[in-house]
Amino acid sequence: MRDGGRLSAAIEVLTDVEERHRPVRLALKSWGNDARYAGSKDRAWVSGLVLDALRRRRSIAWKMGDDSVRAAILGVLKYEWDWPVDRIAAAVTEEPHGHGALTEAETAALETPRDLADAPASVRGDYPQWLEASFARAFGDAAAREGEALSERAPIDLRVNTLKTDPARALKATQPLNAAAVPELPNALRIPAPAATDRAGAVETIPAFSKGWFEVQDLGSQIAAACAGQVKGAQVLDLCAGGGGKTLALAAAMGNTGQIYAYDSEARRLADTIRRADRAGVRNLQIRSPVTEGPLVGLEGKMDVVFIDAPCSGSGAWRRHPDTKWRLSEETFARRQSDQDAVLDLGAAFVKPGGRLIYVTCSVLPEEDEDRVAAFLARTEGFAVKPATSDEHLTAHLTPEGYLRLTPATAATDGFFVAVLERTQPLADKAP
Repeated sequence: MRDGGRLSAAIEVLTDVEERHRPVRLALKSWGNDARYAGSKDRAWVSGLVLDALRRRRSIAWKMGDDSVRAAILGVLKYEWDWPVDRIAAAVTEEPHGHGALTEAETAALETPRDLADAPASVRGDYPQWLEASFARAFGDAAAREGEALSERAPIDLRVNTLKTDPARALKATQPLNAAAVPELPNALRIPAPAATDRAGAVETIPAFSKGWFEVQDLGSQIAAACAGQVKGAQVLDLCAGGGGKTLALAAAMGNTGQIYAYDSEARRLADTIRRADRAGVRNLQIRSPVTEGPLVGLEGKMDVVFIDAPCSGSGAWRRHPDTKWRLSEETFARRQSDQDAVLDLGAAFVKPGGRLIYVTCSVLPEEDEDRVAAFLARTEGFAVKPATSDEHLTAHLTPEGYLRLTPATAATDGFFVAVLERTQPLADKAP
């Protein structure tokens, strides 16, 4: 495909995302199914352009003075990809697939964009206007910068599976992907983010992947799992296990000692956990499926660690899923907070005296983080906040309350929040 056809394809996909409210991966898949002529490089190019347009949707609209899909795509080419205006003009007029010649207004905006200095923080940071108060509360004067960091392309992080190998061997095995060690965790590796028009390295093609030597997992997610502390020989319940990323991280830290129970309210999510655990060599895992009767009966008050990776807005992962920040609604945001309250109340019942409740979100929004913990402590006796980590590489990210907050701007990870709550009193007896 030539530039004009690729550009028109990106406009088509982004229009599909915005007008039909489709997840971008489905819109790209639909276009790819129809565009059998498009090669792998074409698909990577179109995908990169669409994702960058979603990442910078509001700031580009401000610079262009135009919030249309076409303006967003043209703006990415100029402001993010550094295309000369002449190249953009040539691409849109290419026959037969060009999208149409630049207007005078478009040419003027591309050559002399509107200054972002006068824009609101939510425009400079590319997040929804209705979240301005939340971002200001979380980050103060740094709100726009935090939003900008959540709009950048993300690297690919790997967790070395110590049940199968060690970091040195895994690092050597992943050299074809240019992986490097990171200082925050000894078992973490990082592959740099690819250029916008390039395909990411196919981790699954490395032979060591099929052997279970490593898993794709953001560094922030790995750090959150590490906040469970010493878990060897422990009884651990992963209450919102999902696909099993943190379940496997916890199992590796346990060294196949003790017992880890994986539960999720949706049984289909646990299918991947079973497959991945087998590849990773996990032998101390019990799947507790919601389709069985009383899946968690018998675990009450017996867990050393209850790990809650709570359902949330996913705002911390906007780098990887930029379309979700525009699809998030105030109604969904409120519903997620109710879900978080419910899962905290559920999880508390399984923590034994001296045990720990680990509350995690991949969110940067206080309503889902500090507020939920505060509300839980206000209605629940017998829990106390403990510092989420004592690791010298991470204590700089602790809040005054002892919670851990990671963001792309401060920690070069996805956005994560972690609270560690220790049960200081036995479970209250139920009323007769």
